[in-house]
Amino acid sequence: MHERIVRAHTTAGTVEGFTRDGVNRWRSIPYAQAPVGRLRFRAPLPAQPWSGVRHCHGFTNCAPQQRRYTLVGVGRYQPMSEDCLTLNVVTPEQPSEEPLPVMVFIHGGGYFMGSSATPLYDGAALARRGCVYVSVNYRLGVLGCVDLSSLSSADITIDSNLYLRDLVLALQWVRDNIGQFGGDPGNVTIFGESAGACITATLLAVPAAEGLFARAISESPASGLVRSKEVAAEFATRFARLLGARSQDAAGALLRASAAELIAAQQRLIDQGMQERLGAFPIGPVTGDDMLPLDPIEAMRSGRAHRLPLIVGTNADEGRLFTRFLTMLPTNQAMVEELLADTEPAARERITAAYPNYPASSACIQLGGDFAFSSAAWQIAEAHSAYAPTYLYRYDYAPRTLRWSGFGATHATELLAVFDFYRTRFGALLTAAADRRAALRVSNQVQRRWRSFSRTGVPGDDWPRYTTDDRAVLVFDSKCRIEFDPHADRRMAWDGFSLAQ
Repeated sequence: MHERIVRAHTTAGTVEGFTRDGVNRWRSIPYAQAPVGRLRFRAPLPAQPWSGVRHCHGFTNCAPQQRRYTLVGVGRYQPMSEDCLTLNVVTPEQPSEEPLPVMVFIHGGGYFMGSSATPLYDGAALARRGCVYVSVNYRLGVLGCVDLSSLSSADITIDSNLYLRDLVLALQWVRDNIGQFGGDPGNVTIFGESAGACITATLLAVPAAEGLFARAISESPASGLVRSKEVAAEFATRFARLLGARSQDAAGALLRASAAELIAAQQRLIDQGMQERLGAFPIGPVTGDDMLPLDPIEAMRSGRAHRLPLIVGTNADEGRLFTRFLTMLPTNQAMVEELLADTEPAARERITAAYPNYPASSACIQLGGDFAFSSAAWQIAEAHSAYAPTYLYRYDYAPRTLRWSGFGATHATELLAVFDFYRTRFGALLTAAADRRAALRVSNQVQRRWRSFSRTGVPGDDWPRYTTDDRAVLVFDSKCRIEFDPHADRRMAWDGFSLAQ
C-alpha cells in the first residue's frame, strides 16, 4: 500500500508520520518525559526537545497493566513500559482552509487497563468527517490512578491524581501544538468512555484544566469511584502492606519495586476490597488536593465546575457485559443483596421496587447497570444542567448478533457507532444483511451529532437540552426518538445512594 511521509513541527521538535486511507497519522508522540526513576509517582514534566526528526509511524508502549489486557490483534500484544506518556494525532489528508475542531479521546478500562493503540480507537473515520483527532495514554492503576501520596517521606515525594496531571499536560500539548496539525486550539472537545467518561466529567472540576477544552462528551461514566484523602490513605497503607513494605520505608519500597510487582499487589488490593466490601474502589480520583479540590458532582451542583456544554449518557443494557467479563458489578441476587446490605431498609425497598421483576435475573442485571452507570449519568445531568447546556442520551441499538448472544446494547457498544466500526470488514460480520442498514443509520446519527457538538456545542436542533423541568433524553436506536424522564422511578430510587454511608 502506498504511503506518503508527512511532517509537523511541535514545541519539542519535528515529528514524522504517514498518510494512508485519506488521513495523516502520527503515532506515539511524547507529550511528557518518561515518568521513571525519581520521576515515578511525580507530576509529569513536559517532553524534552529533540534534534532532527522523530519517527512517529508506529505505536510504542502502553501503560503497565496485566498482559492479557494489552491484546491489539490476533496473538499480538502491545509492549508495556512506564515510558508511556504519548499521544496520537489523525488529520484529514487534504488540508482545510479553516482550522478544524479537535476531538481528544480518553480511553476507558476501569483506570487499570487500556491503551490509545486499541484498533477500535483509530479515529480515522472521525478525522475524515472533518476534525483533528487525538487519542492519549495516561498512567494507569497503582502507577497513576491510586493515591499513594500519604506514603511520602522526608526525601521522597509522591504526588496525587497523577493521571489527571498527565491529561492536563496532554491538553496543554494540544493547546500549544495542534495548530501545526490543522486543528483549532480554541475548539477542543474531550470525550471518553467508561473510566474515560469519568475522567472527562472529572476534568470539568479540575481547576488546572480551565481553558484547555471547550466541551465534553461522557459516554457511560461510572458512579462511586471518587474517594476522599482519608479513604485513599487507608488504601495506600493496605497497598504498602500487600507489597511487603515496612511502614517506615514504604516510599522507598514503591520506588524500588518493579512495575510487575506493583501490578500484582494492585490486583490483590482489588480482590481484597471486593471480598471485604470496603465500599470505595481503590483506583480513581481523590478529592481534596490542588488537582481536584471537590468531588466532581459536588463541583457541578455548586456551580464551581467549568460551565461548558456537555453530552452524557449510558447504554440500555450496561450490566450485561459484566455477567461474562470483569464480574465486579452486582448482576445477580446474591451480589445485589450484598450491595444493599448496609442500606436503610426504606432505601433498599425503594431501589428493589424500581425493578418490578426483582429478583429475576434480568432485573438484577438492570439494577447492577443502573447502580454502576445510569445513576452517574443521571446525577451528572441533574447537577451540570443547572449551569451549562447538558444533553442526555440512552443508546439502545444492538444488531441481532449482539441480542442473540445475550449482550444487547451493553457497556461500550456505542463506541462501535462513534468510531464507525460497522463500516469495517469486521463490523460487517456483526451485522447480518437485514441489520446493516440500521447499524449504518445509527452510526451516522451518533457521528453527525458528535461532530455538530464538536463544532458548535449543539448536537443538533432536534435534541433538546436536559432540564429538571422535562428531562429530555435522546434514544439512539434504529429509529431515534426523544423521551422525557423515561425511567423516573429508577432515577429517583438511586438518588442519594452512596456506598460510603
